[in-house]
Amino acid sequence: MKRSERNVPTKKSRVSLVLKVLLLLSASVLLCVTAYGVYITKKAETAANQSFEKVDREISEKRQAKVEPVEDNVSILFIGVDDSEQRGQGSDHSRSDALVLATLNNKAKTVKLVSIPRDSYVYIPYKDREDKITHAHAAGGTLATIETVEELFDIPVDYYVRMNFNAFIEVVDAFGGIEVDVDLPYAFYEKDENDQKTVYLEPGLQELNGREALSLARTRYVDSDIMRGKRQQDIIKAIAKKATNVTSITKYGDVIEAIGDNMKTDMTFDEMKSFFSYLTQGIPQIDSLTLDGADDMSTGIYYYMLDEESLEETEHILKSHLELIPDTSNISGTEESNEKASESTTDSEDISTR
Repeated sequence: MKRSERNVPTKKSRVSLVLKVLLLLSASVLLCVTAYGVYITKKAETAANQSFEKVDREISEKRQAKVEPVEDNVSILFIGVDDSEQRGQGSDHSRSDALVLATLNNKAKTVKLVSIPRDSYVYIPYKDREDKITHAHAAGGTLATIETVEELFDIPVDYYVRMNFNAFIEVVDAFGGIEVDVDLPYAFYEKDENDQKTVYLEPGLQELNGREALSLARTRYVDSDIMRGKRQQDIIKAIAKKATNVTSITKYGDVIEAIGDNMKTDMTFDEMKSFFSYLTQGIPQIDSLTLDGADDMSTGIYYYMLDEESLEETEHILKSHLELIPDTSNISGTEESNEKASESTTDSEDISTR
């Protein structure tokens, strides 16, 4: 036999070699993914510990026992504040620029979002009088805001997440921007994080960076606080959609850093992980609720006077969604099937309560 013939690989040996290479590559990828997962988990735990800030109470007075997110229905209050140096107010005495209450139904894996207009005229327990809800945070910080929202809807607020402008901008930028159908009547320049009109906003479906998303979330003078609330809900849904996209996995490290530096919450890391169950079948069904009301300048100061009927119906929906009261009409969607609960947020119903 010639030497050249002895060195020619057989078909069987070539297949074996390919299999070995594929196995080696698969093992390497699996090892890298596992290592990255461990790295992200540890980084997230560190950020969560850094962000943890307990309020001065064990549980809500409207709860008999502390909730467990892995098995209970819970509510989360998202508080956006401007604690920039330009305001000179600090994080504890700044006004809340955005208030969004979310209720989560564990069985249906559905979410209800209601934006509370910042100038809503409500009773503030901390001040023992009625005033704009944005002043609750300026007067008594996070706890005063939580107690005011509990008083408004007569439901418990189980957790809070307080985020400043920097966190908002950095989170959106870390994800590489978000896609939003900008609902504005016309194009114009809006104020940026430094209150300078440098951000150009225009109507239509488009990609927004962090500064643009923040300016859109704060915009209210071109139409109303109600439309502002809807835009804030659209942005939250867009961030949720981007976060659950597989292409965003490699960006989680930057997102975690942004959150850790600029966010406070009373959720522990284990409690945060419990909410991942809402994402096992994709983005959960997220329904938007709107609080109707009217502008009021009768005192010379602008207030948003909430419509009592709208407020009562919103309260009923939230209570039903948390299963604090029976839901005879199923308007809260507590009986939604898991299949429907996994639909895209773009297909979710926009509920305007009247």
